[in-house]
Amino acid sequence: MDNKLVLILLAIFLAPVAVFLKKGAGRDLLINILLCFLMYLPAVVHALWLVTQ
Repeated sequence: MDNKLVLILLAIFLAPVAVFLKKGAGRDLLINILLCFLMYLPAVVHALWLVTQ
């Protein structure tokens, strides 16, 4: 449970880092980085979705 809380906080403040820690370097990380470049809020939503599932 403690690890999930840290990942949720990272997803809010550093979305790509949270995705990397949860899923590793792959398709999900690339999607999140692209979302970060477009707008930050979609990247946060994507990261939260990946971390909480």
